[in-house]
Amino acid sequence: MAYDPDNIFAKMLKGEIPCHKIYEDENTLAFLDIMPRSEGHTLVIPKAETENLFDVSPDVLAKTMAVVQTLAPKIRDAAGADGVLIQQFNGAAAGQTVFHLHFHIVPRKEGVDLKPHAGDMADQDELAKTAETIRAAL
Repeated sequence: MAYDPDNIFAKMLKGEIPCHKIYEDENTLAFLDIMPRSEGHTLVIPKAETENLFDVSPDVLAKTMAVVQTLAPKIRDAAGADGVLIQQFNGAAAGQTVFHLHFHIVPRKEGVDLKPHAGDMADQDELAKTAETIRAAL
């Protein structure tokens, strides 16, 4: 499958679709998932056009993972979570729904079940408040 430059994440990177931005640098963008599995569920994407783990360059992957590693504990703490789940899907059969490489940072609280992957859309006002809380923690 060839990279689709009109996928939703590519449109976010081009400023065509809004997102609840958490962090951005010259190589990556981090924003809240609009269908969060838990409060603070964040996606980290490279700005490079890359579909999945199999076609990303080692340099782009390293820069993206450095951001995941830096943000994950800060998001965990801002969400008041006990741990954090890092997920990444490759291909539709594995659960990938947007074909632009992305990593999920999912805060976990003891005894609280996760919502389904690609489940219900969250309230935009609640997402805005969560994004503000996380940005303040950065």
